[in-house]
Amino acid sequence: MVSKRRFSYRWRLFIPMTGILWAIVAVLVIYQYKREVNYRTEALKSQLDVISKRLIDAYDRNIDMRQFMNFVNTYFDNELLSEASVCVYDSQTGRLEYSAGLPVLHDFSEAALRPEFNEAAESGVGETLSEDKDGTLFYYKALKSDDGKIYVHTFAPYTVGITDAIATEPDFWLIIATMIIIVTFLGYLSTSYLTRNVTLLRDFANKAAEGKVEADTSRFPHDELGDISRQIVKLYIEKDEAVERSEREHQIALHAIEDKARTKKQLTNNINHELKTPIGVIKGYIDTIMSNPDMDEDTRNRFMTRTQENVERLCSLLNDVSEITRLEDGAGNIPLTEVDFHDLVFTIESDLRATGIAGNMKFTYDLPFDCTVKGNAGLLSGLVSNLIKNAVQHSRGTEMGLRMVVESEKYYTFSFYDNGTGVDAEHLPHLFERFYRIDAGRSRKVGGTGLGLPIVKSTVEALGGSISVHNRTGGGLEFVFTLKKWN
Repeated sequence: MVSKRRFSYRWRLFIPMTGILWAIVAVLVIYQYKREVNYRTEALKSQLDVISKRLIDAYDRNIDMRQFMNFVNTYFDNELLSEASVCVYDSQTGRLEYSAGLPVLHDFSEAALRPEFNEAAESGVGETLSEDKDGTLFYYKALKSDDGKIYVHTFAPYTVGITDAIATEPDFWLIIATMIIIVTFLGYLSTSYLTRNVTLLRDFANKAAEGKVEADTSRFPHDELGDISRQIVKLYIEKDEAVERSEREHQIALHAIEDKARTKKQLTNNINHELKTPIGVIKGYIDTIMSNPDMDEDTRNRFMTRTQENVERLCSLLNDVSEITRLEDGAGNIPLTEVDFHDLVFTIESDLRATGIAGNMKFTYDLPFDCTVKGNAGLLSGLVSNLIKNAVQHSRGTEMGLRMVVESEKYYTFSFYDNGTGVDAEHLPHLFERFYRIDAGRSRKVGGTGLGLPIVKSTVEALGGSISVHNRTGGGLEFVFTLKKWN
C-alpha cells in the first residue's frame, strides 16, 4: 500500500499564516504606495499652482510679469517640469501674452474653449485630465484673475520623467522586501514554536509505538500547550506503568495459582501414598484375622493392636490434612482473640508432665507473664504441641525449650530449641514441606504424619507472623518465629 505524501502540521500552519502576513503587508504596501504617489502628484501640482498664483498676484499688483516668466523658464529647464507650460492669455481676445515652456494657442470661442477654461470662467479655477492622440496623459489647470481679464493656463504631460518624479523611491521597495523577509522569518519561528509540542508528541507517540518510551518532559515549552503535552505524557506513562504492574501482578497471581494447584496435586499424591500404608496394614491384619478363625488369642490381640495403631495413625493423618487445608484456604476467616501465651504454654507443660508424652526429654520455657499475643488459642496450642512432638520424635536429644528472644513495638519473637543431633544443611530448606522425611524408614518407625512442621508454618503465617529454622551451634535445631502483640 502506497502511503500518501502530506504536509507536516508545521507547514500546514506556516503556509496560511505566512500567506495572511504577506496579504497584510501587500495591503499596507498598496495603501502606502498610493498615498506616496498621491502625495508626490499633489506636490507636483502645487508647484504649478504656486507659479499660476504668483502670476495672478503680479498682475493684480501691476508688476511686470515678463521678469517672473523668465525665472519660470529657467526653473523649468532645471527640473523634471521641462515639458510643462505656463501661459497667460487675454480673456477677451484670447491672445497669448506671456509663456514659459511650450506656448500653446487656444481658440477662445465658446464652442472650442477647453473645459478648464469654462470652469475657470464660472468659479475662477478649473482643472482637467485629458489624453492626447499618442496616449500621453496631460494635467490642465486654468486660473482667472479677479477682474476677469486674463487667464493663467498651466499644463504638464505625465511623461516618463514626471512619472519617475512622482513614483516612490527605490528604498521604498527595499524596505518592502526587507519586511517580507522579516515577516516570513517571524512566521517560520512562530510556527516552529507553536508546533514544537505537536512535534514532540509525535516523536513520543512513535517511540511509544516502538516501546522506547522516555519519561523526560523537560523539552516541552512552559506554556499551556506544554502543560497539556506533559500531562498527556504523564498519563500515558502512568497507564503504561499500571499495565506493566497489572501484568506483573497477573503473572505473580498466575504463578501463585499454578504453585497452589501443583502443591495441592502434590499433597493429593502424597496423601494417597501416605494413606496406602496404614490402609494396607489395616486390611492385611483384618483379612488375616478373618481368614483364620482358629487363631490363638495372643496373635489375635497383637494383630488387633497393630490394626488399632494404624487406624490411629490414619485418623491423625486425616486430622492433619484437614487442619492444614483449613489454615491455607480459610486463613482470613480464623477468629483472632487476645491469648495469654505464658498461660497457654504453662498448661501445655503441665499436660506433658501428666501424660508423659515428652518421654525422656525435659521441656522448659522462659516467657514473661504479660506476654499476650493476637491469635487463636487452639491454633497456638497445636503450634507448640507440634514443635514438641517433632523434637520428641526426631531430635534424639534430652532437652527442649521455648523462650522469648526479642520484643518489638508490634511483634514478639520466640525461639523453640532442642539439644539433639540437628539435620544436615541440605535438609533445612525442606523441613516445612509436606510429607518431607529425612529418613523415611526411621520416621515411620517413630510415627508421625509428615505434616507437623508444615502445620506449624501455616499456623504462624495465618496469624500474621513468620518462621525460620537453623542448626544450633551446640547441637540440635532452633525454630525462630514471630507472633503479633495484642495492642
